[in-house]
Amino acid sequence: MKKINPLEVFLWTFRRNEKDVVNLYDSLSDLMKITTGGDMLNFGFWDNTTSTPLEAQNNMCTIFGKIARLASNQHIIDVGSGMSSPAIQWYSNYHPAELTCVNINFKQLQNSIKNITKSIDIKNNDAKNFTFLNSTATMLPFASESVDRVVTLESAQHFKPLRNFISESYRILKKNGLLALAIPVMIEKHITPMMKLGLLSMTWSSEHYSIDFVTSLLKQEGFNDIDLQKIGSNVYEPLARYYIENRESIKPRISSQYPSYVEKILFKSLNKMKEVSQKKIIDYILITCQK
Repeated sequence: MKKINPLEVFLWTFRRNEKDVVNLYDSLSDLMKITTGGDMLNFGFWDNTTSTPLEAQNNMCTIFGKIARLASNQHIIDVGSGMSSPAIQWYSNYHPAELTCVNINFKQLQNSIKNITKSIDIKNNDAKNFTFLNSTATMLPFASESVDRVVTLESAQHFKPLRNFISESYRILKKNGLLALAIPVMIEKHITPMMKLGLLSMTWSSEHYSIDFVTSLLKQEGFNDIDLQKIGSNVYEPLARYYIENRESIKPRISSQYPSYVEKILFKSLNKMKEVSQKKIIDYILITCQK
């Protein structure tokens, strides 16, 4: 049984520094693994053919790889790479010249290496150009104009300050290189998260960046050809519905590893997430932009 200190959760939620983000994922990432049956850490993209969270997460990776225009001749940097399952998928599908997973969470990087050894696709390909780097997202240790793609799948909401990550991405990208982000956001007119989000303002333990804030930073740092897709209706509401419909089978699995109140908070948070998504208070965006 995992022990969760409520005081620590409170501090993680309000301080949200890099150490807090590491502690948050170390303590709660297994919660998502229990509910999805996999080790991806994104909400997923749901369409009419999607029946499970793991399918939705794979959909998100596939869609994101396409909008980022990944290709075989590229050096790709995946920042905030989690357990590296998306990167493994991209490596298998696109066979890039080099793919580097950047993560401040060393424990997740260790698990990523284990994931690669279990992947048949990676075993059958030459994986010498699949590398891992323990680093912050706000000071990327790469030479200027040295990479073709910087991608961050549902991680940039934790980068603080976001401007530093965007500035660093611009610096390390080659001319015409692409930055791609998949990120939960607030709608601009709703700029008081505590009042609008309710419980979700406590359990959504990341920065509550607005769409306008993100796009303005990209422009200020020199990016152009900004393409933005809003996909919140394919993310939050179907995920919440899945959990609500399957709660009785999921709840025992969570309660076997976490205190019972954790599942209750998760259930209430997902209901709130569905509500604020329907009210257009939150959204989820895919953005690409070019140097």
